[in-house]
Amino acid sequence: MAETAHSKALFSVLTAGTLWSFGALTIRYMVDPQTYRWQYLFFRGLTIAAILCIYLMAKDGSCFFNNFRRIGLSGVIGACGLVVAFTGFIWSITLTTAANTLFVFATIPFLAAFMGIVILKEKIRPLTWVAMTVALIGITVMVIEGLEAGSVLGTITGFAAACGFSVFSVSLRWRKETPQFATIALAGILCAILTASILSVQSDSVLMPNRNIYLSMVHGTLIGVGLILFSLGAKYFPAAELNLLSLVEVVGGVIWVYLPIFGINEVPSMLTVVGGFIVTCAIILDSVGTRCKRKVVKVVKNY
Repeated sequence: MAETAHSKALFSVLTAGTLWSFGALTIRYMVDPQTYRWQYLFFRGLTIAAILCIYLMAKDGSCFFNNFRRIGLSGVIGACGLVVAFTGFIWSITLTTAANTLFVFATIPFLAAFMGIVILKEKIRPLTWVAMTVALIGITVMVIEGLEAGSVLGTITGFAAACGFSVFSVSLRWRKETPQFATIALAGILCAILTASILSVQSDSVLMPNRNIYLSMVHGTLIGVGLILFSLGAKYFPAAELNLLSLVEVVGGVIWVYLPIFGINEVPSMLTVVGGFIVTCAIILDSVGTRCKRKVVKVVKNY
């Protein structure tokens, strides 16, 4: 029974990373993305909040509002971390190459591991450290060409986004009774409030071309559903391992913007293919290692 639950959690986290991997591609379809960053974040935040609220209402019914009353400090911190991640990603991806932004996201497992060790006293398996190192090497190979055209500000905002998501990941395991989905909904609401406030100060409108509005809603749906799946699998993995598995986002994100079929017309290079293969091997290594460990523990207990 426990093995089945673990397999479902693994599938949930990998699926979440796959959904998120289409984020960079979605933004590449925007009209004048540098002009409508805040508007895009506003509509995307509302979409994420709406999806999570609908999910909570379907899941908890009349107890829907109780989730928000029980958020607590860890939930607020996690929500703020997500807002930083949401904002940093949009700014980074519109300032530099998708490859450069996603490369910075490869630091998330290391950041989450450090936070998990310091805050939660988590122990990281040696195999996970090996897998994270292999993944970092693979992603470096993938984006080494893109880094040459990278922007310093894009890299900085991307790193801020990685830090924000690491904070959210650790918050999921910090206080187990914190309503995780309410935390995500709160992040969407806070993101919409923040961006609306910034646009108001700038005397700018939240409106933008319809194409961008539709894209922001699609992107918000991908993120919202992905975060639900990510949160469902969170309790089965340490923070570092959780984020290592979600690196499927990095591999897919770099490949999608290269594939001609999506209309971006950036043909995959050999380095991209090789690097993606290395990262995939790292994810499989850690996934198989986790399953083997659980089987060994189960055998020892039965013995």
